[in-house]
Amino acid sequence: MAVLSIPKHSLTKSFAKLPEVVEIPSLVRVQFDSFRWFQEEGLKELFEGIPPILDYTRNKLELRFTDYEFHEPKHSIEECLTQGMTYSSPLYVTVQLIVKETGEIKQQELFFGDFPLMTDRGTFIISGVERVVVSQLSRFPGVYFTLQRDPASGRELCFAKLVAEHGSWLDFETSGRDVISVRLGGKRKMLVTTLLRAIGFETDEELINQFQDVDNSPDHAFIRSTIERNPSIRTKGDALVDIYRKFSSGDPPSLDSAQSLLNNFLFNPRRYSLGKIGRYKLNKKLRLHLPQDQLGLTPEDLVGIVRQIILINKHEDIPDDIDHLGNRRAQTVGFLIQRQFQVGLLRLERAIKERMSILGPEEATPALLINIRPLVATMREFLGRSQLSQFMDQTNPLAELTHKRRLSAIGPGGLSREQAGFEVRDVHYSHYGRICPIETPEGPNIGLIGSLATYASVNKYGFIETPYRKVIREVPNIEDELLGRTIQEDVTNNSGEVVIQAGTLITKEIADKLASLPMQTIKIVPFVSEQIAYLAADEEEQYAIAPANAPVNSRNEFIQQRVEVKKGDKYFKESVDKVDFMDVSPKQIFGVAASLVPFLEHDDANRALMGCNMQRQAVPLLFPQAPLVATGMEKEVAKYSAQAIFSPCDGVVTSATGSQIIIKDEEDKEHVYKLDKFVRTNQGTCVNQCSIVNKGDKVRKGQPLVNSSAVEGEELALGQNVICAFMSWRGYNFEDAIVLSKRLVTDEVFTSIHIEKYVIEARDTKLGPEEITRDIPNVSEESLSELDERGIIRIGAEVSPNDILVGKITPKGETEPSAEEKLLRAIFGEKTRLVKDSSLRVAAGGGGKVIDVKVFSRDSHDEMSIGVNKLIWVWLAQKRKVSVGDKMSGRHGNKGVVSIILPEEDMPYLSDGTPVDIVLNPLGVPSRMNLGQVLEAHLGWVARVLGFKAINPIFDGADITEVEDYLAMSWIAWQAGAVSLYHGGLTDGVTDFEKIDAWLTARGFDGRETEEMMDGKHKGKAREAALRLWLEDLGINSRDLSKDELEQKTQEVYKERRLYPPIFGKMELRDGRTGKPFDQPVTVGVMYMMKLIHLVSDKVHARSTGPYSLITQQPLGGKARFGGQRFGEMEVWALEGHGAASTLQEMLSIKSDDINGRSRAYEAIVKGEDIHHPGVPEACKVLFMELRSLGLAVELLNEGRSQASLSTVGTSEDSKLE
Repeated sequence: MAVLSIPKHSLTKSFAKLPEVVEIPSLVRVQFDSFRWFQEEGLKELFEGIPPILDYTRNKLELRFTDYEFHEPKHSIEECLTQGMTYSSPLYVTVQLIVKETGEIKQQELFFGDFPLMTDRGTFIISGVERVVVSQLSRFPGVYFTLQRDPASGRELCFAKLVAEHGSWLDFETSGRDVISVRLGGKRKMLVTTLLRAIGFETDEELINQFQDVDNSPDHAFIRSTIERNPSIRTKGDALVDIYRKFSSGDPPSLDSAQSLLNNFLFNPRRYSLGKIGRYKLNKKLRLHLPQDQLGLTPEDLVGIVRQIILINKHEDIPDDIDHLGNRRAQTVGFLIQRQFQVGLLRLERAIKERMSILGPEEATPALLINIRPLVATMREFLGRSQLSQFMDQTNPLAELTHKRRLSAIGPGGLSREQAGFEVRDVHYSHYGRICPIETPEGPNIGLIGSLATYASVNKYGFIETPYRKVIREVPNIEDELLGRTIQEDVTNNSGEVVIQAGTLITKEIADKLASLPMQTIKIVPFVSEQIAYLAADEEEQYAIAPANAPVNSRNEFIQQRVEVKKGDKYFKESVDKVDFMDVSPKQIFGVAASLVPFLEHDDANRALMGCNMQRQAVPLLFPQAPLVATGMEKEVAKYSAQAIFSPCDGVVTSATGSQIIIKDEEDKEHVYKLDKFVRTNQGTCVNQCSIVNKGDKVRKGQPLVNSSAVEGEELALGQNVICAFMSWRGYNFEDAIVLSKRLVTDEVFTSIHIEKYVIEARDTKLGPEEITRDIPNVSEESLSELDERGIIRIGAEVSPNDILVGKITPKGETEPSAEEKLLRAIFGEKTRLVKDSSLRVAAGGGGKVIDVKVFSRDSHDEMSIGVNKLIWVWLAQKRKVSVGDKMSGRHGNKGVVSIILPEEDMPYLSDGTPVDIVLNPLGVPSRMNLGQVLEAHLGWVARVLGFKAINPIFDGADITEVEDYLAMSWIAWQAGAVSLYHGGLTDGVTDFEKIDAWLTARGFDGRETEEMMDGKHKGKAREAALRLWLEDLGINSRDLSKDELEQKTQEVYKERRLYPPIFGKMELRDGRTGKPFDQPVTVGVMYMMKLIHLVSDKVHARSTGPYSLITQQPLGGKARFGGQRFGEMEVWALEGHGAASTLQEMLSIKSDDINGRSRAYEAIVKGEDIHHPGVPEACKVLFMELRSLGLAVELLNEGRSQASLSTVGTSEDSKLE
């Protein structure tokens, strides 16, 4: 009997064709590297960049910052999270104060505030809440040239913008009359010749000579036209005075003040700086050779800009593509904090100067001069309220990771969603390998918020770089470099004789022969090396880059003579001799979320976008399960998520409990890991880590130690593998609705845990302090049964909506007590004082089990806000099973809402009696063009039946033929009766391979054929065998048919008899209610489905009565305000259409906002009397008041033409209205 080499469940089958050349870099290094840079270099740059601070007289005091140091944090991360504190480290700065008269130096190390620290998860904890600072995409400093069409002349004219690192921007523009003008800092426009005269080019002749080599068009003389535009300005003095007038309206101009203003505005390095990168960009763009440390603006820069404008106007040079990533930088967390800290230091500098003017040199010390409040306030404002410091998305580990890798074009100094046009939002060719073309929000922020590509990194200047493999065309004449390479062209000696012919493989002997020749380098057949180069978008423009899947041989030499390449925005075929680089991986184009979607290449981009975004919304489940059809990125996401724990070394587990794991390494050092148990995330989901190792286990370095809420072993696990069928089921899956089996509810397959935090404070009030107590007026003992003697709910109690969690009473304003009250007080003391019940109760729709309570009080010396005596936090955990109305989704944007949960016995079932778990609408596939879900279902079915896990990387996974091959194998296993589907875990064997072997032997296949057919290595074998067996079962002799005839016969049978071949992945399903087979075979497979955070229990809401708006007396809106429905304009039209006048009158008056009418209607119903005529609705009164406020005397008249009062309308005193 042949031994089948089919992979078992414990094994993994990878469909990848390409090897992993470059390891995926740390996915959160963009945060860590940037913050580390800030701590080590960024702060140093700031303190070194501040010139000595002098007093206003400049001859008494001088203050310098010389050094800084971060001390150890006062509180741990856990303490900050549980006690609502900020995770920070004290920053101490060494300050020197020099008394200029005596030369005395006073030096002190001063506390500069608690500086927020980044946690080991790449986040900040501000007031007990985890936040992330996202990177901002903004323009680099430098000059940008664009063309705009002039509506009057129809010409395309050049506009330029000079962007500074700090300081005002300069805007240059060309008019249809060839006049070039400039705006300084958005102020009034002036001629560019005026600015040039002011900086030293005084005469007309100097100006014309400066540009004569470029401004030489006979039709358009730009400089001459600009000079003639204002003939009154002819000297430098005239120009300076003109600039001064435009900037300082009202002040009398003088040459000194005008020169000082211009110098301050453009040439003062403290007020205007291009920055290092701005200088580099300007030199490159304008072809200048100014030194890199020249950070200010120079006359050469301004002349260069005008020259470039003239060239672009003449169409002798091209404008810039402002959306190119070479012109945009990623400002990461370190840079953003540095910029904010600089703002704080400038405020601090002003405050120091003020203090210097008050204190004398004798009493002044650094401590007395420095007040750190402006600095602390600036940092708190940035991390607490900035658009770029965001409440972290912790729905699941993927959401957490992608939030740290986010790139935002909006924020301070960036774009606004209202102004951003289509071009800036669109995918740009320079995003290749740098920004994911798929992952972006669907709403108004589309294209403005993106995500870093998987392999992308941000360098110290803010350029986003991507790695490429270097293609080598010639090597040094050294033996080690030459061995194994192929000669590209004939090698000749000094006399011109051919020594080695082209195409020769270099052996040791040939290498020795080449070494004797004088040549330094040898041209070889181009090969792809292991050398990796990280290129920024503008550097990449000049190179031809081949895709990662360009075919190469075992020596990494290109097989084809011409390969597809990209160069800039062009894609074409190029000779291999001209290829410079090669992609490192097919997934380097995409971000992390897109890399998790198997068969992404078969999905439409719109649906792929939804698939990426919805993976981030998946709720962690009670029993997480890694996908059966994965892409290989799941391990990487788990590795860099905050929820996975891996062994740091080889060692032995000395302790493994529910709360911690201890590992002893080979040097007897203990490594202790505390586990998160039922921790609430920012979104109310639950993190619960469970040990997967036992005491005494030997572990290796990098081995996973825990499972978490969305991590199984070492893989991300956001959903569940379920058997799905694509078919309609009695209309219940209309419009993408989903039909579920009751098994998924009873077995808690899609059950999740949600945790809510309730907070209550006991404060001092004007009438006395609030009190936490069990003694609450007018509350039954039954309602207090779960409270302890302090009035706080006990841990473990089950609570429902409106149950008391913490009892609290608040003093009420007292009136003069009656005689009875005085007597009661005399007997019982203060017990009877007036208090109101202000207890903390469970919100509507809430409830669950109390899992933790924390009490903070002033008596225990806890840090409390002013006026707060006691603070209590209560955590409730709620187990939510999947229910009708919940939103579910696959990984391909195939989302839907659960419409019905059927008993297991009513679900369609397979021929062996296995019911399917989920029924999806087949109409959701063709129009959405996300065929990846069908291929995933097929491959999932194969993996389930044959017992392996499929790794299918994006753009490098299984092709259609391979999927058909494996479908054929699974059909053979099914026909052989070797499959035992069940609803347990998918990690145990479910296929009897000996049965398959016996069945195939009985059908005439020998052992070798069986092995070739079932090992997955011989492409097409299983497919061919399955088709032959299928045709034989139909009574057609297929053994003698050739391959082409076999294909033809299969198609004939399918078209004529509507029988589906095994490679179609369709099978007969029976109706669970009738037991009869459905008319047509159905596509059945195993799909990875997720439950999303849009749960019906958070959204369902009902009210009978509730709060009303004070002005309109109509119900408030929304669940949060316990609002109700309103009978709006369109509903009124519906009743009008039916002529239901009385119903309509009721709806708009006594059932709505007619206050008196509705009270009297209720009274009449109770008494059994007729309902009176309705009055005027409150909305009508509001309208009258609005009209009166506009000065219109609107009066309401009754039947007798007398004026009716709005306040009495509708009462019995009022007569009938007209």
